[in-house]
Amino acid sequence: MTPFLSRRDLQFQLFEVLDTARLPERPRFAEHSREVYDDVLNLAYNVAEKYFANHAREADLNEPHVEGGKVKLVPAVKEAMEATRDAGFFSAHHDEEWGGLQLPWVVTQAVQANFKAANIASSGYLLLTLGNANLQRVFASPEQKEKYMRPMLEGRWFGTMALSEPHAGSGLADITTTATLREDGTYSIRGTKMWISGGEHELGENIVHLVLARIAGAPAGVKGISLFLVPRYRINEDGSVGESNNVVLAGLNHKMGYRGTTNTLLNFGEGGETIGEIVGEPGRGLAQMFHMMNDARIGVGIGAVMLGYAGYMASLDYARERHQGRLPSSKDPHSPPVAIIEHADVKRMLLRQKCYVEGGLALGLYAASLVDDLNTGPEAEREDVHLLLDLLTPIVKSWPSKYSQEALSDAIQVMGGAGYTRDTPVEMYYRDNRLNPIHEGTEGIQGNDLLGRKLTQANGRGLELLLARMQADLKAAEEHAELNDLRVALGTALEQATTALQNLLGRAAELGPDRLLANSTTALDLLGHPVVGWMWLRQAQAAARALPGSRGDDADFYRGKVHAARFFAHYELPKVRVWADLLASADTTTLEMQPEWF
Repeated sequence: MTPFLSRRDLQFQLFEVLDTARLPERPRFAEHSREVYDDVLNLAYNVAEKYFANHAREADLNEPHVEGGKVKLVPAVKEAMEATRDAGFFSAHHDEEWGGLQLPWVVTQAVQANFKAANIASSGYLLLTLGNANLQRVFASPEQKEKYMRPMLEGRWFGTMALSEPHAGSGLADITTTATLREDGTYSIRGTKMWISGGEHELGENIVHLVLARIAGAPAGVKGISLFLVPRYRINEDGSVGESNNVVLAGLNHKMGYRGTTNTLLNFGEGGETIGEIVGEPGRGLAQMFHMMNDARIGVGIGAVMLGYAGYMASLDYARERHQGRLPSSKDPHSPPVAIIEHADVKRMLLRQKCYVEGGLALGLYAASLVDDLNTGPEAEREDVHLLLDLLTPIVKSWPSKYSQEALSDAIQVMGGAGYTRDTPVEMYYRDNRLNPIHEGTEGIQGNDLLGRKLTQANGRGLELLLARMQADLKAAEEHAELNDLRVALGTALEQATTALQNLLGRAAELGPDRLLANSTTALDLLGHPVVGWMWLRQAQAAARALPGSRGDDADFYRGKVHAARFFAHYELPKVRVWADLLASADTTTLEMQPEWF
């Protein structure tokens, strides 16, 4: 079996680019060590290889379906969830009192990267449950945590987030699901939710939905939205699962990819009363849900990276084994064909994939390390870390989602006709990843968030912090002559991007919000490419430091990092100038196009 990720690269990112091995110096992680992290990562890879990768194609070809009134999945999905539970990965990052190992978030994301690369669809059930439990950990009452969160961390119950409705996908201000207060303080929930991943299955004893709804008399818009814990089955006094809570499956959505994850239309309050408990205060639902969604957006970005990574590994393996054609300099028709990896254009496509997926992985893990800094780093630095993480989150979600699709297109092209068939997994990865620019906030939403909010938040402090960190690494790179191409190209791109953004934002009042945000998705590329270029600078610096003492495979690994960084400098960073010119001009072409003209 072709490896679905590079374990060597994951180790490099965690322990040579990031300083993960020093996290045990913090009190929360005091009982950890590099050896503990290595053991956890090895266990994750083994579980992913044995219990996730084994049924990725089977689940893709055999979609969830209703049989005898219940949703049926391929049996291997449940086996994967049981193996994950037995390995302790449902609770690994939580406190010891909840059965966890208190793993750092960056290690947790590296663990999950294994599952996502091996089988993105089956990993969805785990990740939705973890996101649900993470929200409860912050906002639920102690009684609710014991009632709902504990069984989820034990891997017995699963979770979802139920936001969208048939008429309101991303437009959550328009939801109409209602919550009516009952005499005992609980609420009667009534309405329909659409696109609910993991909304119905038989993988565990219960499913806990996080539901956005409006309490009677609440104000219009997002300020009138509250959040509720709504179980599939009611819960008895002793914590056991009771009768139906009248959450009814109205239909399954049949998708292009992610086919192994159920995606549902759910009716709440059909055939009887659906009872839920409010989380926190009324009217705080969307703010609470965004706590989960921000974590989820980092997870989506890493998930996109891992699909691209799996495709890159498959196409790299194929390019090494497939012999076809001869180099232009070969004039002898009797000479044997060369491996296609010898052809310059194939190398170009492989290098581009390498740049996108390894750069995206570095970005996702960097963001995860900021979460650890936010929660366990020096108190005096946490507000700045929060602002930096807020700024980067739209990029962490959107950049890998977009460019992993480009990488997967290259992977199919490298493999030619074989890549276009179902005999290889790359076409499945391509279909799977097409969801990632859509869910948890589309590219348009991420662009508006970045340009309309995050860049100006706290008077632009987040951008100031980002630039300071990037400039420090650019300065440090001066000691490595072999990185001059990247250092110069990144410095130029960074200046172009910041100048364009500052010029545009300086005219915000004059332009008005419609024109200011008309090209907001361009801002994701404009800032995203220099940020990923920075990730490559950090990788190349680590590789350059290690190269003098390296031999054999290690030396080749580090040379590959330095060379890929050079490729990013020559082939990717020059694109920033075009985006900078477009954004700075506040071009009105899209804004002025009339619907009747299409």
